[in-house]
Amino acid sequence: MTTTISVRNLWKVFGPHPEAIVNSPDAMLSRSELRKKTGATAAVRDVSFDVGEGEVFVVMGLSGSGKSTLVRCMTRLIEPTAGEVLIQGEDVLHADGARLREIRRTKFSMVFQHFGLLPHRRVIDNVAFGLEINGIKKDKRYARAEEVVGLVGLQGYEQAYPEQLSGGMQQRVGLARALASDPAVMFFDEPFSALDPLIRRDMQTEVIRLHEEVGKTMVFITHDIHEALRLGDRIAIMRDGGLVQVGTPEELIAQPADDYVANFVLDFPKSHVLTLRWIARPATSDAELQGPALPANMVIRDAARTVLEVDGPVRVMDDGALLGVVSTEEILAVIAGAQG
Repeated sequence: MTTTISVRNLWKVFGPHPEAIVNSPDAMLSRSELRKKTGATAAVRDVSFDVGEGEVFVVMGLSGSGKSTLVRCMTRLIEPTAGEVLIQGEDVLHADGARLREIRRTKFSMVFQHFGLLPHRRVIDNVAFGLEINGIKKDKRYARAEEVVGLVGLQGYEQAYPEQLSGGMQQRVGLARALASDPAVMFFDEPFSALDPLIRRDMQTEVIRLHEEVGKTMVFITHDIHEALRLGDRIAIMRDGGLVQVGTPEELIAQPADDYVANFVLDFPKSHVLTLRWIARPATSDAELQGPALPANMVIRDAARTVLEVDGPVRVMDDGALLGVVSTEEILAVIAGAQG
């Protein structure tokens, strides 16, 4: 997979003499100890990760974990103390003011919790606004705005004003505006936190659908593990400014790095995320190899009916090779929460 974003040894320290904290012994102190000793707060501590082209990379953590500061450093809404942020190979942190503005206009877009729509402009004008700033001619920018309005399901509302729309529809306008410039990367900073639960789920579904249609690289910030597991190809969990674990939803649920991660995923139904490869076991006899075959990447919930209905184990196949077998016992253990 081609790497679109590379974050290397990123730090953000607030307070006096921030550069002196970077990579120092004091940086290993707890936040309260560091603040007491130096007056500084390390909001982001030595964070490194890559994001592949077309990947949905979710950063999650509790309030104060550093996740929003991280994404603001990546976009230079906050200036990092040290490190590198490469987008398509270019270090954003070394860009001067003019180049940074150009990168923001062409390489990435941002969607925030607060929609930031212009109240005196219609939906179509809000969507086209960024293109107007970029100097795109009127006919071309409105043609593009019409296209992305259709993508986010706002046909028929082009002439409405923001105050006439629900919160979910206003966020769709924000999505359309972010898509209009055809950016390489889209950053989402807890965009659905203020929405009602049902609308929030609808918007998550919308992001999934849009990703399937346009394939954008996305960095999504959230404090909600259910949202993270639903949206993310990979998830980075933060605590006290640092990364605790980076992995696929399956990896976080099956192999949590520590109790902190395990507690996050404790109440999430494992059968909705884990695939058969995580519970396949060796066959104990030739008789166990006579059952039907299912792919190793099938989610356990989807495989349950087949496994429970057959007499004996089901073979688990990985690219044509036998990975093992799964029987009723393994399926019921996961569903009951006894597995892993």
